[in-house]
Amino acid sequence: MKPSLQFRLSQHLALTPQLQQSIRLLQLSTLELNQEIEQAMADNPLLERDDDPLATSLRIATDGSIMPARAGDGGAADGAPENGALLNGSGAAGAGDSEREEHFGVLDWGATRGARDNDDEPAARDWAATPVRLRDHLRVQLAGTQTTARDRTLIDFLIEAIDDDGYLTSPLDELLALCPAEAQIEADDLSTTLRLLQSFDPAGVGARNPAECLAIQIEHLERDNPSNAPLLALAKRVVSEHLPLLAARDLGKLRKLLSIDEDTLRAVHQVIRGLNPYPGVGFGSSAADYIVPDIFLRRQRGRWVPQLNPDVMPRLRVNQDYVAIVKRDSREGRAAWSSRVQEARWLIRNVQQRFDTILRVAQAIVERQQNYFTHGEVAMRPLVLREIADAVALHESTISRVTSNKYMATPFGVFELKYFFGSHVATDTGGAASSTAIRALIKQILGVEDPKNPLSDSKVAEVLGAQGIVVARRTVAKYREALKIAPVAMRKSF
Repeated sequence: MKPSLQFRLSQHLALTPQLQQSIRLLQLSTLELNQEIEQAMADNPLLERDDDPLATSLRIATDGSIMPARAGDGGAADGAPENGALLNGSGAAGAGDSEREEHFGVLDWGATRGARDNDDEPAARDWAATPVRLRDHLRVQLAGTQTTARDRTLIDFLIEAIDDDGYLTSPLDELLALCPAEAQIEADDLSTTLRLLQSFDPAGVGARNPAECLAIQIEHLERDNPSNAPLLALAKRVVSEHLPLLAARDLGKLRKLLSIDEDTLRAVHQVIRGLNPYPGVGFGSSAADYIVPDIFLRRQRGRWVPQLNPDVMPRLRVNQDYVAIVKRDSREGRAAWSSRVQEARWLIRNVQQRFDTILRVAQAIVERQQNYFTHGEVAMRPLVLREIADAVALHESTISRVTSNKYMATPFGVFELKYFFGSHVATDTGGAASSTAIRALIKQILGVEDPKNPLSDSKVAEVLGAQGIVVARRTVAKYREALKIAPVAMRKSF
């Protein structure tokens, strides 16, 4: 084929840098948006912000954890608006006046000025709020035990191998292999010290499986309540030999193996229910996660109206002093800095457009879910991305970006915007019910069932069918598992 040149006229969509930036900002969460802005400010000296997300103060929550204080807790920073707080990753942060905060006890945790100035003397409340960890709790008991130095070392070695739930998950053979050969430690030495460790508080610590954990706790009860020895002996036999049968609610076989009546089995079950299968859970504390919503819901004239949270909206601007210098600069320098000015204005415009789009999408969602915000999950209507996309004249992919990692504060809690979308199930009347509403109905139906005769998935499907909602048994099972509700055999009471 002979090569040739041809002219062809066609149209295609080109993503400009400004459009690419707008799409990228739209899918970012609030925390990621702040990181993007900080990076842009580091790259472009002409861009600055009126609010300062790093000027945060600390306050203690009711559970003893430390959270960034909101703008209203300690006052706004000098020269900053009252609602000038910006999300900094854990919550809404306000730039507070340190003197006023100390006056109201935000920074002063009850210690004297001299105690705060001395790093070697922590404040009393700071010390009291420190959670006691399981290993530290066990070592305190070890320090009060009259044992040899060799046994102390072995027990401390086993304490290090205990997980946060209080279990010794590593086999003794593996732990024995880790011991130095010159110590001449045998398997019986580890077994003996493990029994001593299992006598520590909390009861059940150091167990290697749930059956052993429950059996150890029953042994503690036997020492404290010798009058209940026969019943506790039965309970210990159940957890040691027949725990799978008890978990499967195979009551007939369990009564036959134990040769007891139903009342005795019910009493044994009550004893086992009072035990703690995770003895180490009560020690230590995990860091609380805080979500600051992008949208607040307000009721105005009988209808719910969404509003943007001002605390998550950064206030950006172009430094006019630098702009004036650029205008006075030579032609060569002006061209380079003019592009920086344009980049800063693009970012400010795209950030504003991001929040405008979020508000438009939230308004469309709230308009269609008015009954949910008034009556709860049972009133949730089916909603898909296409319906919102048509309402706000945007593409479905744009709606998907907007509803990801964006949160709305409702009367029932803080939810991601994607929560308000759901599939639909047909009804006898020709309408449709959302999957969220069906899950709420299943939860209500199972919440009032007879514990001695719980409802099966087929029976729940029949109850829903009587209400006009056609749902298959496997669909009920899927929704029940999503609600973390046990099967019918596991819900049956003694």
